[in-house]
Order: sequence, then C-alpha cells, then structure tokens
Amino acid sequence: MLGRTIPDVTLKTRVRDETVEGPNPFRWQDVGTADLFAGKLMVVFSLPGAFTPTCSTEQCPAFERDYDALKKLGADEVYCLSVNDAFVMYQWGRHLGLEKVKLLPDGSGDFTRRMGMLIRKDHLGFGERSWRYAMVVDDGKIVGWFEEPGINDAGLDEDPYGESAPDKVIAWLEANPK
Repeated sequence: MLGRTIPDVTLKTRVRDETVEGPNPFRWQDVGTADLFAGKLMVVFSLPGAFTPTCSTEQCPAFERDYDALKKLGADEVYCLSVNDAFVMYQWGRHLGLEKVKLLPDGSGDFTRRMGMLIRKDHLGFGERSWRYAMVVDDGKIVGWFEEPGINDAGLDEDPYGESAPDKVIAWLEANPK
C-alpha cells in the first residue's frame, strides 16, 4: 500500500445547514476523496462498522483520546472511515460523543473496495465491510500503513485490533516527522 495514491471516489455525506428548515437541518454533500486529502497530512482509520463492539469501545474512542497528540505530530485531520451510510455514522458519532475525529461514510464501499480492504462479514450478518486498518496519507499518497493481520472473508479471526491502534500511528509520526 505504501506509495499508492488513495482512490478518488465520491462519498455521500450529510452536513448541517441552518438554511434547511425543519427538525433535520442537514443537506447532502458529495465529498471527493482526492480533494479532501489534497495538500494535507491525514490520519485515516477504517473499521468494520458503527455500533460494533471493538469499533465502539476501543478503536474509535482511542483515536478520539489521541487526537491532540496526532495533531501535534503534524496531522491536519483524523478521519474514521466505515462502510456505513451517513445517517448511521452521524448517530454513531453522537452516541460516542465524538468531538474531534471526523467520520466518513463509505456507504457503498467504493473507497474500501478500491483500497483492497473490502471483506465479507456474512458469518455475522454484516455483509460487506472494511477490514481494520489505519494509514497516514500525505497529499493523497499513502506514506504510513497499519493493517491488522489475517484479512479474510470467512470470519477466521477474532476481530484483531492492535496494529491499527493510534499508538502505532503516533510512533510512526514521531519517527517520520514532516
């Protein structure tokens, strides 16, 4: 993955817009990943799904806790990407009380598929989801890569989490200052 350019796909997001009347003041906004990552140093972590155990109790909260450390080491932003729609990602962020980490919905799995990280979690009834990984992206190029071992479609794992934890990313950023 190192040295690859991230996939240029359009993510369907929802953004707050006070000009929208009613109880749901949000509008659809397409976000192109090429534009989002252009000229910036970004930390991205991807996980199997919103509201799932490891993602909700460990991985996403850990990146939220370590957000300031990641920013201090040069990250312009920290994004969590999941194969979930914008509505689910929004509610999950509210549920977790996220204030710093930004959530990116990859509802159709297009980004994840093009990253080669789309797996099947049919054994859990999830369908297609992302394998757990993190990366450092510099101006659209992957410069740091952290993937959980044993990628598979058959559930031949115990949902590994460790290699994609924020402490690994922090150590990489410390060893590779911008």
